[in-house]
Amino acid sequence: CFGMQMACIEAARNTAGIEEAGSTEFGPTKEPVVGLMTEWVKGNEKQERTEKTDLGGTMRLGAYPAHLVRGSRVADIYGTTEISERHRHRYEVNMAYRKVLEANGLLFSGESPDGELPEIVERTDHPWFIGVQFHPELKSRPFEPHPLFKSFIAAAIDQSRLV
Repeated sequence: CFGMQMACIEAARNTAGIEEAGSTEFGPTKEPVVGLMTEWVKGNEKQERTEKTDLGGTMRLGAYPAHLVRGSRVADIYGTTEISERHRHRYEVNMAYRKVLEANGLLFSGESPDGELPEIVERTDHPWFIGVQFHPELKSRPFEPHPLFKSFIAAAIDQSRLV
């Protein structure tokens, strides 16, 4: 999950030109691309999330469903547009930045069924650039690796042939 969050901050800073993009996990920031799950702003209003709301409390923990964009790299990897993955995190990408990030090459290719929570981002102009909010390592086994890991290794092998 931290990798996806950092990828979104990097994209905000270096492709979207949001120089002060950051995460409230590191301290106050003028551009909270990543924030604690209770810090969301929807439109111009703060969205309150607690353990009593269906949007999650202070930690998102356990298995959650996600919808994948048809035709995206991750939908092709999974072979479906509906998945369930395991989570353990307190910070998420702020969806208020979605439009500007997508306009600058970062596709939000997976999200919660209600479209409120980001699950996966990818760059369509890269051989294999995928960031996830969940923990695929929790669904891997020694002789049955997670589909994302298998796909990543296959892409690395393909790219190694180019050097």
